Amino acid sequence: MLPLDFEVCRKARLSRDPRFDGTFFTAVKTTGIFCRSICPATPPKEINVTYFTTATEAASAGYRPCLRCRPDSAPGSPAWKGVNTTLERAIALINDGALQQHSLTELSERLGVSERYVRKLFNTHLGTSPKTYALYQQCLFAKQLLHQTQLPITEIALASGFNSVRRFNDCFKKQMQLTPSAIRRSAKNMSVNNGALHTLQLQLHYRPPYHWQHMQRFLRARAIPQLEWCTDNSYGRTFEWPSSYDSGSYGYFTAYHVADKHCFTVDISVNEVTHLKSIVNNIRRILDLDADTRRIENDLRAALFTEEKNIKKNTNKNTNERNITTAITLLEAGLRLPGIWSVYEAGIRAILGQQVSVTAAHRLVGTLVEVLGSGIDTEVDPGDENTSIKRLFPTPASLANNEIDFFKMPASRKQTLRNLSQHYLSQEGLTQRCVNLLQNDQPDDWQSLKGIGPWTINYAKLRGQSNPDIFLGGDLGIKKALELFDKPLATDNASPWRSYLTMHLWNMLY
Repeated sequence: MLPLDFEVCRKARLSRDPRFDGTFFTAVKTTGIFCRSICPATPPKEINVTYFTTATEAASAGYRPCLRCRPDSAPGSPAWKGVNTTLERAIALINDGALQQHSLTELSERLGVSERYVRKLFNTHLGTSPKTYALYQQCLFAKQLLHQTQLPITEIALASGFNSVRRFNDCFKKQMQLTPSAIRRSAKNMSVNNGALHTLQLQLHYRPPYHWQHMQRFLRARAIPQLEWCTDNSYGRTFEWPSSYDSGSYGYFTAYHVADKHCFTVDISVNEVTHLKSIVNNIRRILDLDADTRRIENDLRAALFTEEKNIKKNTNKNTNERNITTAITLLEAGLRLPGIWSVYEAGIRAILGQQVSVTAAHRLVGTLVEVLGSGIDTEVDPGDENTSIKRLFPTPASLANNEIDFFKMPASRKQTLRNLSQHYLSQEGLTQRCVNLLQNDQPDDWQSLKGIGPWTINYAKLRGQSNPDIFLGGDLGIKKALELFDKPLATDNASPWRSYLTMHLWNMLY
């Protein structure tokens, strides 16, 4: 059940090593409480300790979460990553509310497997049922809001996916073994109502190392005026949820990097909180907060090490003076995958980036947002030096039948933008689909659309879905980076982390 060695867990909890935060949880038999590996409380005796892979397992065993280290704030455990694609997709959908809107039978149908098989996956890898997992995740998010905001209990219940306060109170007490009011007494942060928007602040933790300089540099070079803003220690943008297709939430966020606490402090302004959990999950995805970069880099190092040995083996004494770029030297600790808010937006940005430079693509996207993006008026500046008028990314409806005369580009490229937008509008039952359209949108379905090729589809997967195994071999920048190596890289060996290899190769060009 536990992927970590018992002795490793013991040493990690005693040293409070943040690199293990979220990879396991420590339950104390004498108190009935479970904690993160970094809990500041006095460490219990080993004889009184048992370890769990996930917080859900600990809760299912009858333990309640610690009020000091707050297991709800731990980075997502990667224990199930790479184990089973179906399980990974099921967890992503459940985390975004699939079982709040639909039954387990409907979820199983969307996954293309039987309900029995889904139950078996959850019991095998997470030690609990899908519904119990879903309810516990809802309660963990509610606990985070109770700790970190002063949102009314009614709004916290709605934001966590409960339809009534009574149902929320009953479920919370059963899952947490505490009442919401007991948690609320310790809350210090405030939320305010700024005109039409609720403004609140949350802390989103990650497992170090985190290469913020790379993430900031990448996002800043591509930040679109009025849609996004980026400073030395922050990134923010506007958003809609569900993304551009249905009536829902809209607003903006600014995430401030706090390196010494291994987290981001995120200010969120949103018109209503019903989709808040999904919005927060998507912010985590954009900043890639749940990646275990140490594990990823170790896997990449092992996969590419053979290539490095071959380079060294084939290098004779006469060529030793040359600068040899090897597989190991390209890896920088803590590189993440910078995301884009939705698959649709990633697709539009990719189309505008076809066969042009990053600078040219940036200019085109900026024009598109300025002309067709709806504005959000804010009384308080969300974190950048520009005007407080912010714009949402254009919807498929605004592009589908637009002549796009403001663009000086080939008519075929304009038609490709319309083709993708019309594709979204033509999807049967689009507005009735589940809360997280990001997980349902499949760029592979775009292959039949004229003007969209493999690079566009893969770019949308890489940044719109944060798919970890996309290698952009056809990208001009990647080709330039690969030319720096004396021998070809065995890029296929890097699976299932080829997206991270792509980021490492791009990083070489800075």
